[in-house]
Amino acid sequence: MHKLHLILQRLVEAKVEFVVIGGYAAVIHGSAYVTNDVDVCTVLSPENVERIRVALVDLKPVHRQTHRRLSFLEHPAVGEAVQNLYLETDHGIIDILSSVLGVGDFYRLREQAESVMLFGQTVKVISIDDLIAAKEAVGRDKDKLTAKELRCLVAMRRKPNTN
Repeated sequence: MHKLHLILQRLVEAKVEFVVIGGYAAVIHGSAYVTNDVDVCTVLSPENVERIRVALVDLKPVHRQTHRRLSFLEHPAVGEAVQNLYLETDHGIIDILSSVLGVGDFYRLREQAESVMLFGQTVKVISIDDLIAAKEAVGRDKDKLTAKELRCLVAMRRKPNTN
């Protein structure tokens, strides 16, 4: 998991404003789910895409969704509009989305996001309620299981301590 931390740390240092989403966010919220990638939501403006390139430059980022594995450092062209980025780096996989199914865009996510400390930095993480909604909206079996687990975590936290 430390390699994924490095990717997030690089984004923070490059001044990319983002919200951690997906399985990595579930782990931060206490899930036993194991993930090998990190997903974030941000505004994919030309400026942010350039900041992301700067953050990942030495990690050799390539597009996973293309058969030719194009370099992210060269594609998309500067100023070209992009909705989502699915990248593989020397330190792991990162998916960078502009919105989350069942929840909304970056600005909507940021409204409810929680701030957590990771690697000595404050990072925004999707709220557990929004994460449950997102997992249920995706509807894959693994997402349904994670949503169920997160609901249990919410119930346990809200239950008064009788000790």
